[in-house]
Amino acid sequence: MADGLKLGLAGIGTVGSGLLRLIEARRNTLASRAGRPVEVVAVSARNKRKKRDVDLSRVRFVQTRVKLATDPEIDVFVELIGGEAGVAKEAVEAALRAGKHVVTANKALLAHHGASLPALAEKHGAALNFEAAVAGGIPVVKVIREGLQGNDISRVYGILNGTCNYILTLMEQEGRGFADVLKEAQAQGYAEADPTFDIGGFDTAHKLALLTSLAFGTRTSFDAVYVEGIETITPADIEAADDLGYRIKLLGVALRTDSGIEQRVHPTMVPKDTAIAEVDGVSNCVAIDGDFVGDVMLIGPGAGGGPTASAVMSDIIDIARGHVLPAFGIKAKDLKPYKKAQMRAHEGGYYIRLSVHDRTGAFAAIAQRMAEQKISIESIVQRRPRSSVGDARAAVVLVTHQTTEAAVRKALAAIERDGHVDAKPQMIRIEKL
Repeated sequence: MADGLKLGLAGIGTVGSGLLRLIEARRNTLASRAGRPVEVVAVSARNKRKKRDVDLSRVRFVQTRVKLATDPEIDVFVELIGGEAGVAKEAVEAALRAGKHVVTANKALLAHHGASLPALAEKHGAALNFEAAVAGGIPVVKVIREGLQGNDISRVYGILNGTCNYILTLMEQEGRGFADVLKEAQAQGYAEADPTFDIGGFDTAHKLALLTSLAFGTRTSFDAVYVEGIETITPADIEAADDLGYRIKLLGVALRTDSGIEQRVHPTMVPKDTAIAEVDGVSNCVAIDGDFVGDVMLIGPGAGGGPTASAVMSDIIDIARGHVLPAFGIKAKDLKPYKKAQMRAHEGGYYIRLSVHDRTGAFAAIAQRMAEQKISIESIVQRRPRSSVGDARAAVVLVTHQTTEAAVRKALAAIERDGHVDAKPQMIRIEKL
C-alpha cells in the first residue's frame, strides 16, 4: 500500500470533530477505499485548552492556522474555519502556494474568491475541493462537476439552508409566528445567536453562487445574486399558500437565459404536489435540469457534524487516489465572465397580500394601480387569517399572471402612497417547477 496521506486540520468544531471521529471509526475501510492510509497528523484551533469530545493526544497542535497550512509534514490542508476573509483566506492561499492540496467547507470564501483561488491551486498543481461547502452531506458538487458533464444544464435550484426550512416547516405545522419559532431554533442549535446570515438568505446565496459556476461554467459572482430572506413571512402568508395549493420555501434559483444568468434567493410558493414541497425540517434539496438526463433531484441532510464530515472525507479520498480536478470542473482561465440576465417577466406570477383599510373605493383604486402597470390578476380574494380570531382586519390576497417584478413593485409603491393599506404589502414569487 502507498504511503499514508497526512492531513492538517484547521478548526475542531462540530465538523472538525466529526471528521476526526469518522477517520477513527473507519480507519481500515478508508485505507482500503483510498488505496493508502489517511490520518490527521496536526491540528490548529483558536483555543488549545478547550475541552473536546475527541482524542487529540496523538496529533501535534500547531499554534496558528497559517503555519499549519505550510507545515512540511502535511499533504492536505483541511480548512474548517469559515469566513470569506481573514485567517481562512490567508491559510488557504498559503497552503496552495506551498503546493498543499486543500479541502474546505467554506462557501463564503469560495463565493467571494472563486476566481483567484482555483487559479492559484492550478498554478501550484494542487486540488481545491469543496464538496462540504454546498448542501452538507448531499454530493451535489460531484454530481454536477463529474456525473453530469455530458449535459447542458439550464437551471439549478433548491433548498440550501436547513435553518430556514426548519423555521418555515414549524410555522406551517404549528401555526406559530416567525419570531417564536426562531427562538426555538436557536435553543435547539439550528440557528445561531445572530441568525442574520441564515434567515437573511446570505448563506443560501453563497451556496447558489458556487452551484451557478459549477452548472454554467462562469466565474463566481456573489454580488449578482438577488437576496431576500424569510423575516417577513407570517402565519397569514403560510395559511394563504395552503389555501392556494402551495407551500412556502426559501429557494436559491440559478437560471440560464438568452441574455445571461439569473441568480436569486427568496421565499417562494411551490406547488404542494412537487417533491421539493415535501422537503421539511433541516433537510436540503438540490434540483438540476439537464438536456439529456432530464430533471435530477438530490435530497438529504444539509448540515451537521456527521453529514458534513462525510462530504469532507469524500474530497480527501479523491486526493488520496490522485483524482485531482479543477475546482469548478474546467480550468480557471476557461471560466466565462458572469453576465447578468436582463429583466424579464416571472413566469409563475406573484402572490400579494395587502392589509386594506375598510373604506369605499379602496378595492377599485388597488385594481387601477395594477392596471396602470399592465398587471393581469388571476385571482383576488378577501380573507381573514385562521390564526387571528377576533381581529377585525381582513387581508386582500391577489395572485398575478406572468409579469415583471419591477411592475409589481411600482404598483405596490403607488398603492402605499394612496394610503389604502395600513402595513407594508407582502410579495412572494410563485415558482413553476
